[in-house]
Amino acid sequence: MKFFSVNTGKKDGFTLIELLVVVLILGLLAAFVGPKMFGQLGKAEHQSAKTQIESLGTALDVFRLDMGRYPTTSEGLNALRQRVGSGERWRGPYLKKSIPKDPWGEDYIYRCPGQHGDYDLFSYGADRVQGGEGDNADVVSWE
Repeated sequence: MKFFSVNTGKKDGFTLIELLVVVLILGLLAAFVGPKMFGQLGKAEHQSAKTQIESLGTALDVFRLDMGRYPTTSEGLNALRQRVGSGERWRGPYLKKSIPKDPWGEDYIYRCPGQHGDYDLFSYGADRVQGGEGDNADVVSWE
């Protein structure tokens, strides 16, 4: 049985066995490369969260320079986009775009005063539960 045969009078084309060998080789490559690629995805999400936390931290520092304080826990990160209270010294918005969600689709958690510094800003990671290891590890501003 021949597939992809061109009618040239010659017996050329691929046999079913040749096609099965190629499919088998591609399957083996996918089996070895796939897990490595998915392992990198978790690292990329953690790096993205760390970068976003650093960016939000910079915006919080600029807010503090203008206002003389960090936003309270109740004001939250929204104070970086909208004037809070009388806010006469507010020169925002301090973020060009809306406040991002973490790579797992959750809001970042912000506390001020923080337990680890002036403020705490963090994400619970892929499992959305405090603590964890690997992809489930928390991403925090104080480390």
